[in-house]
Amino acid sequence: MTLVPWFVAVGAIFIAIALLSSFLHRSPLSTAIICLGFGVLLGPGGAGLIRLDFVKDDELLEIVTEIAVIISLFTAGLQLRLPLDRSEWRISVRLATVGMMLTVAVLTLLGVQGLGLPLGAAIILGAVLAPTDPVLASDIQVRNSTDSDRLRFILTGEAGFNDGTAFPFIMLGLGLLGVHEIGAMGWRWWAVDLVWAISFGLAVGAVFGTIIARMVLYLRKHHEEAVGLDNFLAVGLICLSYGVALWCHAYGFLAVFAAGVALRRVERLSQAAPPTDELRQAAGSPDTEHLATDSDSGPAYMAEAVLNFNAQLERFAEVILVILAGALLTAEMFSARIFGWAMLLIFVVRPLAIYVTLIKSNLPNLERAYIAWFGIRGIGSMYYLSYALAHGLSGESVEDIVHLTLVTVTVSIILHGASSTPLMRYYSRMS
Repeated sequence: MTLVPWFVAVGAIFIAIALLSSFLHRSPLSTAIICLGFGVLLGPGGAGLIRLDFVKDDELLEIVTEIAVIISLFTAGLQLRLPLDRSEWRISVRLATVGMMLTVAVLTLLGVQGLGLPLGAAIILGAVLAPTDPVLASDIQVRNSTDSDRLRFILTGEAGFNDGTAFPFIMLGLGLLGVHEIGAMGWRWWAVDLVWAISFGLAVGAVFGTIIARMVLYLRKHHEEAVGLDNFLAVGLICLSYGVALWCHAYGFLAVFAAGVALRRVERLSQAAPPTDELRQAAGSPDTEHLATDSDSGPAYMAEAVLNFNAQLERFAEVILVILAGALLTAEMFSARIFGWAMLLIFVVRPLAIYVTLIKSNLPNLERAYIAWFGIRGIGSMYYLSYALAHGLSGESVEDIVHLTLVTVTVSIILHGASSTPLMRYYSRMS
């Protein structure tokens, strides 16, 4: 009988989201805002069905947020179809490196001077709040594999890269707190946590994505029955890339993202025949007519099938994780001090770091402003915080870091979610 309320609640939530989906596309409300509200209603302040504590349940939250981010990063990689020599890639990498470092540096300074955090804890705070979120940014990111809009591409690429480039700062912060080995003068952090983990993570994903994509293309050319294995391909490639990267002490997030990019790249470059009606049906997409005529993208039916499958998984993950985020909220978190710091991050720190990063770029002012504003914080921040807690972050500073993270994520979901539809409509009219 204890499961009955859960069945009723889950059923009601999913039906409500499905029925409201068309309305949400036309309104300032987003699915994430609705799910956040459901989470509050199901949490301790409401029905009490979900009772979680970020510190006590850090390992559980680490697992569920990790799965959500992995799925989203692979999906993001699949959506990025432009050649690697395009300027959009360079801007995305610059945002995920220079922009990331500037944001972490400013947040670290604010953490030490404003919140009184130890240096290691302040760096972790910066690393938790610096990366943009690939899970909650679907409204502003690339809409499908043939979408080559520059702004959407840059935002998607940034979210894909910076969920891996934040990891070295997490490890540095843990090292300065004495719970992770960084070596004398930080040599191990530089060699292993920075250079090796990033480069090998990207390499693992690129290699596995390329090999598996070519294998599947070969099988499709000679054995049509291979078409039906796309969903297994997606899960297998994600697990293989992520597992091997972690096994070799590299960053699995970057490996998964690179695997998706490599899979899409091989598909785009292949010279196979256009998809047949059977292949379109196998891909599960009602809008695949463009694939037969889009000479630039090539025969994208394989990657389309994987992308459609992953997009559905990503949607389920978003709903579940945002509900959990809402259930974690308490009234005590929204103190004037914590709320003020969250607003400072969204309205000052992120825009400042982005404008400095893009000083020498040729982007129009409108696109720079959009990139500066849409620094969505969400599931990625929750993962990094749970990871840090599960791997040794402790002490009096933990409460401030947890409260600031959850409040920032909440404010971001509401502000960015409410503004994404009208702002992106305006952008479409102006571009």
